[in-house]
Amino acid sequence: MKDAKDCTNMIEIRTAIDIIDNQIVELIASRSKYVKEAAKFKTDEKAVTDSNRVQKVIDSKKELAEKYDASPELIEKIYKVMIDFFINEEMKEWKSK
Repeated sequence: MKDAKDCTNMIEIRTAIDIIDNQIVELIASRSKYVKEAAKFKTDEKAVTDSNRVQKVIDSKKELAEKYDASPELIEKIYKVMIDFFINEEMKEWKSK
């Protein structure tokens, strides 16, 4: 895959974006598996919804965004949606154990 600045047409840009999107989805699926497994180690519902941990994760990802020259605001929004979804999934998993 070419570097973004080396692309010479929209086909190359779209191909690269498709490759990146595939990687993103694959990584989210992998993260999901770890979230489900984490439920095994939680002792109560408060541990599942640990707001302090959520904020630490979001803050650390905003720092990563800055490191990689991405929008911290975008990353925060993405992680809030993703974490909310995963907390609900983990809660289902935790309640079923």
